[in-house]
Amino acid sequence: MLQRIQTIWTLLAVLAAVFLFITGQDVDVFGQIPVIDISCIVLVLTGALSIFSFKNRKRQILLNTISIIINALLIGVLAYWLLSLSGGIQIPEKGIEPVFPLIAVISLLIANMYIRRDERLVKSVDRLR
Repeated sequence: MLQRIQTIWTLLAVLAAVFLFITGQDVDVFGQIPVIDISCIVLVLTGALSIFSFKNRKRQILLNTISIIINALLIGVLAYWLLSLSGGIQIPEKGIEPVFPLIAVISLLIANMYIRRDERLVKSVDRLR
């Protein structure tokens, strides 16, 4: 059942990770370690696994929660990177990179809400049998 609404929200989070991977090539937080690239790849794989495990709603919620935690850490890392940039540039002009994990967190929270709603619906139908 890939046509459910939570699949669309999870796909939006995966697209946010892909856009962060594309725009985050200039982000250099910890020297030679590509933290942003590795975390984006992990987020895309976790999101794809979550989308295709639609029969196991508990696994979907777990994978989305893991993605939320990784995205929250990414928001912190990117905020640190923005604040440590030199120059007299104002914050909105520095970069769009922290917006993508924020979009992913919001969309994953909405996806988890719909997954829990489906879980309650299935349990209520099972009680009627």
